[in-house]
Amino acid sequence: MKTIALTMALMTAVAAHADEGMWLFNAPPTQQIQQKYHFTLTPQWLDHVRLGSVRFNNGGSGSFVSADGLTFTNHHVGADCLQKLGTSGHDYIKEGFYAKTQPEEAKCPDLELNQLVGIEDVTAQVNAAAKPGMAGAELATAQRSAMANIERDCNAKGGLRCDVVALYSGAMYHLYRYKKYTDVRVVFAPEFSMAFFGGDPDNFEFPRWDLDITFFRVYENDKPAHIDDYLRWSPTGTKEGDLVFVSGHPGGTSRLLTISQIEFLRDQAYPLRLQDLRRRDELLKAFSTKSEENARIAQEDIFGIENSFKALTGYLGGIKDPQVMAKKQSEEDRLKQAAKGPQAKSVPGVESAWGELDKAVQVNREILKPLFFLEQRGGFRGDLATDARILVRAAAERAKPNGERLPQYRDSALPSLEQALFSTAPIHKDLEEVELADSLAFMQKELGANDPNVKAALNGRDPQQVAHDAVANTKLDDVAVRKQLYEGGAQAVQASNDPMIKLLQSIEPTARQLRTRSDNEVDAVNRRDGALISKLRFALMGTNTYPDATFTLRLSYGTVKGYSESEQTLKTGTIQPAGKQVQIAPYTFIGGAYDHAAQHGDKAPYQLPASWMTAKSKLNLKTPMNFVSTADIIGGNSGSPVVDKKGEIVGIIFDGNIQSLAGNFVYDESQNRAVSVDSRAIVEALRKVYNADALASELTGGKR
Repeated sequence: MKTIALTMALMTAVAAHADEGMWLFNAPPTQQIQQKYHFTLTPQWLDHVRLGSVRFNNGGSGSFVSADGLTFTNHHVGADCLQKLGTSGHDYIKEGFYAKTQPEEAKCPDLELNQLVGIEDVTAQVNAAAKPGMAGAELATAQRSAMANIERDCNAKGGLRCDVVALYSGAMYHLYRYKKYTDVRVVFAPEFSMAFFGGDPDNFEFPRWDLDITFFRVYENDKPAHIDDYLRWSPTGTKEGDLVFVSGHPGGTSRLLTISQIEFLRDQAYPLRLQDLRRRDELLKAFSTKSEENARIAQEDIFGIENSFKALTGYLGGIKDPQVMAKKQSEEDRLKQAAKGPQAKSVPGVESAWGELDKAVQVNREILKPLFFLEQRGGFRGDLATDARILVRAAAERAKPNGERLPQYRDSALPSLEQALFSTAPIHKDLEEVELADSLAFMQKELGANDPNVKAALNGRDPQQVAHDAVANTKLDDVAVRKQLYEGGAQAVQASNDPMIKLLQSIEPTARQLRTRSDNEVDAVNRRDGALISKLRFALMGTNTYPDATFTLRLSYGTVKGYSESEQTLKTGTIQPAGKQVQIAPYTFIGGAYDHAAQHGDKAPYQLPASWMTAKSKLNLKTPMNFVSTADIIGGNSGSPVVDKKGEIVGIIFDGNIQSLAGNFVYDESQNRAVSVDSRAIVEALRKVYNADALASELTGGKR
């Protein structure tokens, strides 16, 4: 399974500009890289890097870095596991973690890693289900059934995780086959203050001095898994101008959206999500002030919320920029004009595609708030409410034929769903109650006290009373109870008097109706008519283009390169194009971390941990710490390995600069930068700060 056949021809037509693109591994930018950098991507190189890369199911990327299953990613990707392993006496996020021997490596309760072992073009099979004249709902049902059957058949053959993924807005469908690792154990993590040195003020900024890493080990049959295609550690790292590659799982981009779809995000969807994130951030910070234990259990959520808030603010800023919108409008105008020309003859119906997508946007506007609050967890926050929703819905979905189920309840997806549902991670009822109460109050405010679903959920009580009763009296914090209800199916769930189950049942009919409308009147239309526009692009430019990101493995490339930005951008952390331009060097160095801390009075979030202060005299302060490159990345790339032309690790992605956030919609090589931890700083820190020589030697093959 090591060689994946190229399923799309590499054409000489117009390709992406500059170092742009999150490319499919089965359609890599071979020509562009050969022409620009005189380097050939061979099938062997691509297979090795692909198999050395892994996806973290909690939303990040990583890589195998030793034959004995050693894997690494960012601290902020690994923090979910660290949080769940922590106790009131052991704050592994704050203090760090190091297992000096394999028996000390601690198993994560519910972490799954996916290694991509095969890709197959299944466009013909999915499209065969779509008969001429099918309306949106009928088309959606037919396509979902076809995808479910493909996944089921794949899963039955090899016991792999199998996902059918829509690409190019639905113009192509690929089957991704993954080997799963569910016994994942943490090996090493630095202190939070070093992993996130500079805190939120420095987030999405550069220069940076962060050691944002965590090491895990994957096990099979209670022994470290043997990995043939792990990525070896570079002994030399990079220098300015070097070509580098990023192999990771970008979560999602919006570069192929129409103007009306972008305007919906700008004017409705993003503002609602930002309002929700701001509210949750304030809530959790207030909760944290009440005790040290509260602060410990809320810290990982606070980090995630603040990171999402800053990222979403950057996305919104990008599409509020008149120049960005003018560029997108110009691209759309050219496509609409081409839709009337001779190339469009091969894409019948494309001229009306924009109008159909506009209708789907209107549906999105109508259902945005109720969908967000009733179906997308906005009104029912917390792990207990999430588990209740899964139990209520699984009881109905598992009774249906596989092809008629919602995607997350298909046979191929159930093992991953069950692993999450039966997680032994601790549930903190104090936190659950405040989150649920606040989300119910937010729903009441936005939908109105007289909304039928708000009335059904609250039943004449205030949100605080409902949340207190549901959380205090639920038994869903017991794994055995969750298993009993799940295995008992519809009969057990219907007979349950658990208040959390009853709460989610109260809004389930409407939530399902909203989900159905979204699936049939929005998603199906987006795939059908978005596919037509993508096919028009193919007719104009050939197929040597990349699709929007889908949290599937992609290859990006670029060079280690600095950039210039205005002094005001550097000072404020927001994009300010006017004013004096400052040249930003591509590297920072370990010594700069001490200088950065001193410039801020050694106060949090610029306070280096005691381990680093003690080790200062032993460190080579000229060791490169972080660096930037022109590689095209987005959220989900966190933890992606950065490799050189040999396929060796030279760094790990942990951030982008503030300018890169507009890259959700457009890429600008002059400003977009991916930020990485340098491989040399990692080894230097492991040996001289953390006395983790065994781990460093496992990475480097014993070389210093």
